[in-house]
Amino acid sequence: MSQPLLIAGKEILPGTHEIIDFPLPPLSTHSELNMPVHVMHGKRPGPCLLVCAALHGDEINGIEIIRRLVGLKSLSNLRGTLIAIPIVNVYGFIHMSRYLPDRRDLNRSFPGSEKGSLAARLAYLFMQEIVSKATHGIDLHTAAIHRDNFPQIRGNLECEETLRLAEAFRAPLIIDAPLRPGTIREAAVSMGIPWLVYEAGEALRFDEVSIRAGVHGIVNVMREIGMLRKLTSKKSFVPRTVKSNFWIRAPQSGILRLTVKLGACVNKDNILGYVSDPYGGNQTTIIAPNTGIIIGRTNLPLVHEGDALIHLARFRNTGIASDAVDIFQNELDPSDWESSMSGSTPIT
Repeated sequence: MSQPLLIAGKEILPGTHEIIDFPLPPLSTHSELNMPVHVMHGKRPGPCLLVCAALHGDEINGIEIIRRLVGLKSLSNLRGTLIAIPIVNVYGFIHMSRYLPDRRDLNRSFPGSEKGSLAARLAYLFMQEIVSKATHGIDLHTAAIHRDNFPQIRGNLECEETLRLAEAFRAPLIIDAPLRPGTIREAAVSMGIPWLVYEAGEALRFDEVSIRAGVHGIVNVMREIGMLRKLTSKKSFVPRTVKSNFWIRAPQSGILRLTVKLGACVNKDNILGYVSDPYGGNQTTIIAPNTGIIIGRTNLPLVHEGDALIHLARFRNTGIASDAVDIFQNELDPSDWESSMSGSTPIT
């Protein structure tokens, strides 16, 4: 039998689902502010998985992922504990902004400090009261505003447990990403917590494929670490690890017309698009410098010289990686998306 769990002074009993209002520093108007935290504490002992979203307040795909996740009927047989936080940066979410009111990036402020800036204090509280309870973590992100990311998992793949979780998630692509100072991932890893970052979609937009893949991926991880019953279904594709990745940048300022889609496989010297001046002249062709798959792109048609346009990933075998992407997209065809809108949609 599991033991009671204490978060923010609230005791959560085994076999219960509580929503805790985690107190935050008030707004400048003195209005109280809270961070709602779902805690699903299973009757049987097991791992404690923390899933959080909207560390950047404008990255909202993860909010919908968690809304659907906590409504799944399969969680009634949970072993261990699921802590799910739809909106970490409540301040930024209110203003549809990536940042906190002090213009700091919360995901560059960890592990924080008790007497520092607003960002530092929030990061410190989050680490002490939430992250410290976890045995595993998944952080949900999108691309920055006006950019789009193809669904991908990022993590420190030198850690065997992180690699196991990354492969279990079954996003089509896995990136071996070095730890970045100030991120929640670096702070969690320093505490011995294996941590994944799921990147998919665009800020301030819902993307149905990215959302469905996120829900499926988290459930897959929960099965892998023993929180839910494992299935014996045959895997239809194997996630592929990115060999290297880089941004292709604007050769000049002007009007951008991309001719390739997110997730497309391109060959070296393929034409990816054009940049021309607003008056129809001085056109420059954008050429693929390598063979690879497009895992990110800008959605803005107005660019300046040096702006990041296309994020290209290279693989040891691009053909196999492209096949994995195609199968992934077919499995999560958004044409029947209405069936997944209910929070209680079962995943099989």
